[in-house]
Amino acid sequence: QVQLVESGGGLVQPGGSLRLSCAASGSGFRINAMGWYRQAPGKERELVATINPIGSANYADSVKGRFTISRDNAQNTVYLQMDSLKPEDTAVYYCNAYLRLNSGSVYSYYWGQGTQVTVSS
Repeated sequence: QVQLVESGGGLVQPGGSLRLSCAASGSGFRINAMGWYRQAPGKERELVATINPIGSANYADSVKGRFTISRDNAQNTVYLQMDSLKPEDTAVYYCNAYLRLNSGSVYSYYWGQGTQVTVSS
């Protein structure tokens, strides 16, 4: 079935940068919106950023001006460039895709397994 695979997480010092990638593998599907979410210990999963098929993006207030979401439709890939990272950005980051199988007509949400981002000195 369809799989979303994230990469790019790791340990970085405050003020540093990381770039996350998420690729949808396989074929026979059509992706609408894509996005990034995160979940810190003891907190609920929250929206980080979303992007529609033509590149219009939305961001959580906490990351505006620091994070940039982008996508490559031909590669079914979404990216998250994270700059000026803060300790409070520490979380597991999950990518999401709203997609429809070519054999069907109903869109549904798919999630990746998540990648750990730790911001610490």
